[in-house]
Amino acid sequence: MNIVDTSAWLEYFTDHANAKHFAQAIEDTAHLVVPVICLYEVFKKILQESGEHNALEAVGLMNQGLVIPLDAPLALSAAQISAELKLPMADSIVLATARSVNGTVWTQDADFKGLPGVRFFPKH
Repeated sequence: MNIVDTSAWLEYFTDHANAKHFAQAIEDTAHLVVPVICLYEVFKKILQESGEHNALEAVGLMNQGLVIPLDAPLALSAAQISAELKLPMADSIVLATARSVNGTVWTQDADFKGLPGVRFFPKH
């Protein structure tokens, strides 16, 4: 399963330099898992920068994958990951979601660099 973090979604939607690295994971909707925190972050960012119409289009595409809500067990797992790896809240939720489905995180967020189960592409 593929878990695309917020930075990678935004890169894809803006068609910047690293978009090509994330296209395969995003477009393979049968194997796409979307942490609900990514819906929040992507919608908020695009809403602020491009308006509600574009934000709704983006989350419409994201909803083609399997959206995983944040429930109590996932929240506790994310808290443990955050404490252990010193990750910010959203990143720890993304990683906990990936681990819960034995998936791979696709990202350009340096907080994930070097972690197992992560496909990291540095920003250009």
